[in-house]
Amino acid sequence: MAADYSGKAGDGPRPPGGENGHTLVVRLSHLDGSMLPLVGGKAANLGELISAGLPVPDGFCLTTNAYKEATAGIRDGALRQLGDVQKTSQGPTDQAAALAAMAGKVREAIRGIPVPPHIAAAVEQAYSALGHDVPVAVRSSATAEDLPFASFAGQQDTYLNVLGVEALVEAVRNCWASLWTDRAVAYRAALGIAPHEVALAVVIQRMVDAAAAGVMFTANPLTGRRREVVIDAAPGLGEAVVSGAVNPDHFVVDTATNRVLDRKFGDKRVAVRSLPGGGTETRTVQDGTDASSLTDAQALELAALGLQAERHFGAPQDTEWAIDAGGAFWLTQSRPVTTLYPIPESRSAAAGGTRVYLCFSLAQGLTRPLTPMGLASLRLIGSSVAKAAGFDVPDPRRGPSPYAEAAQRMYVDVTTPVRSTVGRRILPRVFDVMEARSAMVLRQIFTDPRFSVTRKTPFGLLRHVLPAAVRARAPETLLRGVLMPRSALRRLDRFTRQFTDNLELGAGAGPVERLDHAERLLGSRLFTIVPAILPLPALAFASLWAVGKLLGGPGRGEELQKVLRGLPQNVTTEMDLDLWRLASAMKDDRESREALETREPSRLAGEFSGGSLPPVLHAGLTRFLERYGHRAVAEIDVGMPRWQDEPAYILGVLANYLRLDDPAMAPDAQFSRAEAEAEAAVDRLVAEARRRGRVRGLLVGAALERTRLFAGLRELPKYQLVLGLAEVRKQLALVGAALAADGRLESGDDVFFLDFDELRNALGGSGGTSAGTSAGGAGRHRNLRELVVERRAAYSSELGRRHIPRVLLSDGTEPEVLSSRGAAATDGALTGSPASAGSVTAPARVILDPVGAHLEPGEILVAPSTDPGWTPLFLTAGGLVMEMGGPNSHGAVVAREYGIPAVVGVPEATLRLTTGQQITVDGGAGTVLPA
Repeated sequence: MAADYSGKAGDGPRPPGGENGHTLVVRLSHLDGSMLPLVGGKAANLGELISAGLPVPDGFCLTTNAYKEATAGIRDGALRQLGDVQKTSQGPTDQAAALAAMAGKVREAIRGIPVPPHIAAAVEQAYSALGHDVPVAVRSSATAEDLPFASFAGQQDTYLNVLGVEALVEAVRNCWASLWTDRAVAYRAALGIAPHEVALAVVIQRMVDAAAAGVMFTANPLTGRRREVVIDAAPGLGEAVVSGAVNPDHFVVDTATNRVLDRKFGDKRVAVRSLPGGGTETRTVQDGTDASSLTDAQALELAALGLQAERHFGAPQDTEWAIDAGGAFWLTQSRPVTTLYPIPESRSAAAGGTRVYLCFSLAQGLTRPLTPMGLASLRLIGSSVAKAAGFDVPDPRRGPSPYAEAAQRMYVDVTTPVRSTVGRRILPRVFDVMEARSAMVLRQIFTDPRFSVTRKTPFGLLRHVLPAAVRARAPETLLRGVLMPRSALRRLDRFTRQFTDNLELGAGAGPVERLDHAERLLGSRLFTIVPAILPLPALAFASLWAVGKLLGGPGRGEELQKVLRGLPQNVTTEMDLDLWRLASAMKDDRESREALETREPSRLAGEFSGGSLPPVLHAGLTRFLERYGHRAVAEIDVGMPRWQDEPAYILGVLANYLRLDDPAMAPDAQFSRAEAEAEAAVDRLVAEARRRGRVRGLLVGAALERTRLFAGLRELPKYQLVLGLAEVRKQLALVGAALAADGRLESGDDVFFLDFDELRNALGGSGGTSAGTSAGGAGRHRNLRELVVERRAAYSSELGRRHIPRVLLSDGTEPEVLSSRGAAATDGALTGSPASAGSVTAPARVILDPVGAHLEPGEILVAPSTDPGWTPLFLTAGGLVMEMGGPNSHGAVVAREYGIPAVVGVPEATLRLTTGQQITVDGGAGTVLPA
């Protein structure tokens, strides 16, 4: 049953990867990434390191077959119960308690079973091949571990300096049980990994009696920089660094120049050492800051090993390492760095140099990912914009040259405007309106010498913009708005009506015609609405700016902003007021009011679809959806259901409106007050201007009239675009329904997890020879369905991402994080090491022991240190503050994965902060501030 253990590392045949049900033991040098189901992530990665020629302590792996055989009698019933808990629990707190109780039972049951004799014999044989009673490290290696999307750092147990067969077999059984620790079960549940999907192998390696050890990231996990290796080091075994029990020495190595950029010495108050008879002890160290754990030469050599591992795996790695008493370097673990935000890639990057990418998704207020078809649609729209401006777009389905995607969000390469004088004036001002924080970050980038101005004249921009503006008749629209504002509104109304009337496709069209229509709308029709409307709101804001200049003097901003309250022509405001009027009507109908107050919105939505809502509510909702049903949350994504598809959201808003008892807070009352305040502000400004002269008064009055008339139109371009996107969605949904009816897709909605090329290829199989009847048809159907399953899983995973960089450089740097780190700490701030970017303000909860601890959702956990046993608390924590630990300890790694801001190494945090105190944690700056 055991693999051949004769010979040196690399000798002997490789056993089959996971298909041989009898394989119990495999030498590490015989492993590779294809054997994940048999040996787990940690062991497979160690085998890959060995094959890459990297120094890894010799050892073997007890496979998942052994775990499955030994625990077969326990797992079946437990797995069913755990799966039921994950499905039926109400909320994270309830689920955590239920999972912990169930996991505890499984754990104890596994610890109580004897290891089957044939498995114990296989372990003894492989252990003997290493030498007589050799000290070994025993590590868990789960099949759902060290994966690209989740590291599972420290979720299972490790046993160090194990001596003798009896102790080794006991450590193996404890490793099996650790698959069911509270933290591991909670972590898998948070990632949606079902209990039956995971099994455990065990890695047994020669113990490195380390003089120094620690962790190394081959990309900076805080700034995102891919050319910086970050090393945390301490004397003794690496457990002290990994668990966060020590403030380690910290090194940053620039791999481009091969030099140490930064070094900070930690206090290193404790060290973990091996004991002669087995096991380890934690010793107190005096004056730990006096000496460095590593020389610069050793840090550079470690960085070189890390880069070798990164090149082998093709992605940045989170490694653990040790240097023995003889000065030899060892890698004891390698896994992907799961918390790095992917770097966008655009075709314009071929121009070379560091690029600047701006997140267009965030600029639209969209933090969630876009569906594949949503992204494909935006690529076509982007191509239509570029072509209208006279740029070459070889393949519209790939998007224009500056278009980029990362983590299923849309980015735009803005390097060219950032490096031009005109771009620096226009771009941040546009984002001052769209997303002010992005504008701030862009202005910070202007000081970076890598992005110095190379274009000082506007001719390049004008060459593209002016012809496009003339074709769209923008100058005529502006002139009409200046001279005949009411006529401009009437003309715009005719244009939008015509645009809307021509969106729909006639009845009786086939799937290919529907797909053609959807692509035509996206590729040539939809964007025309923007230049037709945008000149008028642009004129409104220019007029307001002109008023400020005509009146002069400081402090005008607040008064001028009052003019923009209660604006007419704002379709979003009109929609909200229509919804309020509908709610007001429901108050007067007892049956409708009772339904809204007593039934869940999802149930009401079902009744609406079935025609069983109270008549007054049904009729009112129908009227509302006829006008606004094309809107949705995240509505720029055609993959998102519209309100007319899923009206539960609107029904929930109606129910909330009914709870509003204060008449003064009613939306229509608030709008009327805002409108009155704006008109009063206009009167004051005009009167002031008249006092300075009749002509000035006429100019200010005319400018403010145009501001009030046109400023509300800023919502109209998106409203009309979304009307078009709703039609695109409708046509694609019908194509999806046809493919599902033919068996090509599981359901019609699967169409939104394909792109246009894939959809057209799928439809190509429906003409002439059906893909369903051709020889390869079944395989193609299965592959298309498998592709949808993979993309749905990736999309679901991205829904959990909480931190999205507004601006990202092509070397992985997130400028917003760097700027916050460089900010000076204000009075009263506690400072530590940045561990997980982001900022949160919430009450603190000081916890010294996680056992029995209570943490309210959103509270900031303040702890002396956190080993993996603390991490179930992270599920509900809003932030993390630790007295000990480095940026790469388990607490920091898991905080980054959960996306919660974290600061570590904050001296006396548990003494200086108190439970209930309102604090602000800035994980990018490394500060904790009293709020």
